[in-house]
Amino acid sequence: MLNTTFFGEELKKAGFSFFAGVPCSYLKSLINYAINDCEYIAATNEGDAVAVASGAYLGGKKAILLMQNSGLGNSVSPLTSLNFIFQIPILGFVSLRGEEGIPDEPQHELMGKITTQMLELMKVKWEYLSGEAEEARKQISHSNKYIENNHSFFFVVRKGTFDKVELLERKHPRHEDRRIVKKSRSDQLPTRFDTLCLVNSLKDAHTVQLATTGKTGRELYEIEDSQNNLYVVGSMGCVSSLGLGLALARREKDIVVIDGDGSLLMRLGSLATNGHYRPPNMLHILLDNGTYDSTGGQSTVSGNINFVDVAHSCGYEKSVHVHDLGELETRIREWKKERRLAFLYMRIATGSRENLGRPGIQPHEVKERLRGFLHG
Repeated sequence: MLNTTFFGEELKKAGFSFFAGVPCSYLKSLINYAINDCEYIAATNEGDAVAVASGAYLGGKKAILLMQNSGLGNSVSPLTSLNFIFQIPILGFVSLRGEEGIPDEPQHELMGKITTQMLELMKVKWEYLSGEAEEARKQISHSNKYIENNHSFFFVVRKGTFDKVELLERKHPRHEDRRIVKKSRSDQLPTRFDTLCLVNSLKDAHTVQLATTGKTGRELYEIEDSQNNLYVVGSMGCVSSLGLGLALARREKDIVVIDGDGSLLMRLGSLATNGHYRPPNMLHILLDNGTYDSTGGQSTVSGNINFVDVAHSCGYEKSVHVHDLGELETRIREWKKERRLAFLYMRIATGSRENLGRPGIQPHEVKERLRGFLHG
């Protein structure tokens, strides 16, 4: 059995002190250590945790992901279409529930058989984590070489690997200081392109813009391909979790997340995580056209959702229904002065520019350029 505190301190020596994850009984001691002695972000699902850790990496932190293997399926999209293509490395710990020969619950049977196969299919290097201290220390050094070469690395953790760490008592105050501004008049319904032009015009030397999957990122690229832009070409629904990790890692920067209704609906639980940790330097803008514009204009279910109410109830300090471009500019300027986690909701017209191109720069080049901007 591995001394969890010793192992955690060795991770710190290697530069790992930022954790994101979803609980698992096999990893509870390492999770407790992370909560007690490091920065730990509790995500609502494993895919969001991957994105949070990835955002922290963009901001300069070496990040660790903790999860049960049953949640590996939730992580497939970001691991394959965010981390792989952008070459964003994270150090992962995934439990081996359902290991053959060890009695477990029936829901873990199949995943226990295919956990390592899934990692290999996703081109993620992995090892079983040793329960012997000196060997585990060597494994950290070995895995770190992959991280430093922009490759993720996962440890598969068997039952009983970590010794006990008690979770220290922590208070989680309720966020009562919240403001909401609801719809009060008709919506202007500007085009997404005109809306992005306005948002882009208000950025400054301290702003990072993260644009969600599909035509949002493509139109922002056409407006201005800038070193402080990141176009999330895959991992649909992960953009605000990516923004959360980046905002927590680089609190001196303004992180503007530009989301879409279909994207946010895919990972709606991310609002709760954002609202709990509420970084004041993050602005979440939702552009709702009621369609999946990039895949042919099929309708989303956003017409039945009051996103402003949802964001408010999830803990965003300011949640606003924006009616037109003039008001959008006013609200963005207010956020820059107030620096409170804010959610701006705006309905926009359907459709996009004709002959819309795609970014002419590779995702990993976009990542390196952004990291250069952040650390320059």
